[in-house]
Amino acid sequence: MIINIYLRFALMALFLGGGIILAFWQGFLYALPFLLVGIALLVGYLLLGTIQSASQMVQDENFAEAKKRLGLTLKPNWLYKDFRPVYHMLQGTIAAQQGDESAAESWFREAEGSDLGGDNEKAMVQMQLANIDAKKGKWQAAEQRLKKIKKLKVTQPELKEQIKMFDKAMSRSNLGQMKHMRQGGKGGAMTGRSGKRRRPKMR
Repeated sequence: MIINIYLRFALMALFLGGGIILAFWQGFLYALPFLLVGIALLVGYLLLGTIQSASQMVQDENFAEAKKRLGLTLKPNWLYKDFRPVYHMLQGTIAAQQGDESAAESWFREAEGSDLGGDNEKAMVQMQLANIDAKKGKWQAAEQRLKKIKKLKVTQPELKEQIKMFDKAMSRSNLGQMKHMRQGGKGGAMTGRSGKRRRPKMR
């Protein structure tokens, strides 16, 4: 169950504030249930941040709101270890969609250095960085990342298709075309027909 972040803030203030006031008026034992609920809400917020709701916003392509929601995460380094790389991946995805490839690369490198959970997540990060390398003309680096991706057991259909398209684009027969497209400022070979990046769903 996902609690709206603003509702969570309100409940935290209600239970913690009410518990403290009740402790002074009636004693600690009367206030204890309120304090425990408030502390539980606070710990949940610190460990989970706003990852779940921001992830849904990214899936809905509401990137501006997703960025704002991630900004409500107090301390990304305090997040539960499985959520830290997801935070970096979401930030990277948002930056890429907003055209800030420098920030996107930085976020995806942060995710790459984190303890990514499964092969789908690892492949997604490598795929994004390979795209960035290819756009910069770093073909060898992109090919090395593609080799890493092929060693992973990818199960998500959309991600499989994205890898297949990238592999085809990176083949020797298409390398010259990719260079020509890059010089002409086009990104169709890397993003698909619609010009939008395909994003696999996150778990």
